[in-house]
Amino acid sequence: MTVYFIGAGPGDPDLITIKGRRLIETCKVCLYAGSLVPEAVVACAPEDALVKDTAPMTLDEIIVDIEAAHAAGHDVARVHSGDPSLYGAIAEQIRRLKALGIDYQIIPGVSAYAAAAAALGRELTVPEVSQTVILTRTAMKSSAMPEGEDLDTLGRSKATLAIHLSVRNLLEVERQLTPHYGADCPVIVAYRVGWPDEAFIEGTLSDIREKVRSAKITRTALIFVGHALADQDFRDSALYDGAHPHILRPKRAKAG
Repeated sequence: MTVYFIGAGPGDPDLITIKGRRLIETCKVCLYAGSLVPEAVVACAPEDALVKDTAPMTLDEIIVDIEAAHAAGHDVARVHSGDPSLYGAIAEQIRRLKALGIDYQIIPGVSAYAAAAAALGRELTVPEVSQTVILTRTAMKSSAMPEGEDLDTLGRSKATLAIHLSVRNLLEVERQLTPHYGADCPVIVAYRVGWPDEAFIEGTLSDIREKVRSAKITRTALIFVGHALADQDFRDSALYDGAHPHILRPKRAKAG
C-alpha cells in the first residue's frame, strides 16, 4: 500500500502529469484538497473509490482515512494543487506516515507560477535583467517567516519574485520592495490560474494595491514582482548566438 502525493497543477484539469492521472484512475481511495483542486481532476477515479474533499478536514482526520486504507491494502491518491513541494503542507503528513510505517511517493505537478508565466506569455529570467526567481510568501495569520526571509532582505537581490499567499498583504509588499525595485517596477497579480475565471491584473508597485482592491480579489492569487516582467529591449541570450560556440555548437573553421 502506498500514499501518492499527486501535484494536480493550478486548476486546469489538463495540467496534470500522465502519471498523476493514471494513479487517480487506479487508487481505491482519493483524498483531494477541494478548495484548490477542481472536482474535474478527480472525476477519473474508479466508480467504487472513496473520493473525499479534505478541505474541511483536520490533519488527524486525514490520517485516520489513510490508516483505514492502509489496513484494507488500498493505495491512496492524495491530490494537492500545483506542485506538492511548494506550500503543499505535505511535510507534516509525511512525518505521520513515517511514524506509522506507511509508504509514500511524491508525483510532481505544474506550479502556479509556471502556469501563470505561460498564460502571460512571459519569461521570468531575462538576460542581464533577472536570472533568478525567488518563490516566497509573507507572514500574515499563518506561520511566521524564518529570519532572513523577509521581503526587504529578498528584495535586495532584485530578482523576479513570485509571492504566494499574500494578496491581502499588498501594502507590506509595496512598502518593503519599493526601495529596492522602484515604485514603477512591474507587478502582475495572477488570480485562480488555470480555472475558467482566471484573471491577470498588471500594474506597478505604486498602483497594484488599488487595482486589486477594485477587482475585489482577496485570495487564490499569486504576485509577481520584477523588471523582467516589462516589455523592453534586452540582449539575446548566448544560447543561440552564432558568435557564441559551445559543446553542442563548436566554433566553425573559416573557409579557406
